[in-house]
Amino acid sequence: MAGDSRKKLDTEVEDSIYFALDQNPPLVQTFLIRTSADPASIANMLRDAVHKIDPDQPLDNLRTLEQVRSDSLSSPRLTTTLLSLFAGLALVITATGIGGVIGFFVNQRRHEIGIRMALGAERSAVLWMVLREGMILIIVGLSLGVAGALGLGHLMGGLLFGIQPTDPATFVLVALVLVGIAAGACFVPAHRAASIDPTIALRSD
Repeated sequence: MAGDSRKKLDTEVEDSIYFALDQNPPLVQTFLIRTSADPASIANMLRDAVHKIDPDQPLDNLRTLEQVRSDSLSSPRLTTTLLSLFAGLALVITATGIGGVIGFFVNQRRHEIGIRMALGAERSAVLWMVLREGMILIIVGLSLGVAGALGLGHLMGGLLFGIQPTDPATFVLVALVLVGIAAGACFVPAHRAASIDPTIALRSD
């Protein structure tokens, strides 16, 4: 009987051929047993069955498929958890930085914004102006980041299973999350700009 198999989740599928035990007996044999009962509850039953055939035959490393799967994913799971924590920290730092830069931009143009509002500019127009200029910078940075991610995506291939490093849905979802967070970071200083009192702004240096 021939078929394809995957030795580990992070390896490619390989062609395999299955031999009868009498043709090619291995030094260590592995058996897969399907049961409707609790797998942990049949361990002693299996040992008794094996010892009835050969009392000197050792039987060890009894694990469920769920345990095998969990063990095989332990290292990638730890790496992914650490990367997620660092990514979350990076998002917080990014949002704080964007808010600080846009806030500095608003403070530098405080006098100009006061003049615009004194001449009749609506608060919504000032709000949109600050948001628009902030989002332009964000989109430029995001475009550069996507280009870099596409170029370096193959380095993350070993940590992925069932998904490609250049998966379009992932890139779109991440981009939308980043744009949403960045827009929220821009909104605070933009709202502050729209709340400027023109008389106070015009008197300030």
